[in-house]
Amino acid sequence: MTAPFSGGCLCGAVRYEVSAEPVAFALCHCRDCQYVSGGEPASVVVVPRDALKVTKGETKGYTKQGDSGKTVTRHFCANCGTPMFSDVEANPGIWVVKAGTMDDPSWLKPGVVVYTDSAQPWAHMAEGVPHFAKSMG
Repeated sequence: MTAPFSGGCLCGAVRYEVSAEPVAFALCHCRDCQYVSGGEPASVVVVPRDALKVTKGETKGYTKQGDSGKTVTRHFCANCGTPMFSDVEANPGIWVVKAGTMDDPSWLKPGVVVYTDSAQPWAHMAEGVPHFAKSMG
C-alpha cells in the first residue's frame, strides 16, 4: 500500500486523508503512549505535516510537555475518544498518526522501537528493527 491512504475514528465522526508516503512507522513504549494505547506501545506513522488533511469532523486536543521540554498535543475524537494523531512541537514538520486509525494498516512494518526503557516487562518487543532507550534523537 502506498499513499494516499485514509482513516478515521471508531464512530466515524472524524475522517482524514494522507497524501504522502509515511516517513516512518514506529512503536513507542513511553508512558504517555501506554496511557493512550491502553498498555502496549503506540503504533504510530510519521507523515509530513502538509500531507494530512482532516476531511470530516474535528478533533479535541490534550497538550502535555514532552521529554524535549516542548509540547505534544494529542488529538482524539471528542465523540468516541479514539486517539487520532499527535502534533509534536519539537518536530513541527510532521504529524504522528495512530496506525490503528488507518482504514488498512496491514501493510505497515515497524522500522524502529522507541522508549524501550519505559516498556513494561510483559510488553511485546518487535524483533529485527532498531531499539532505542529513549527517542531516536
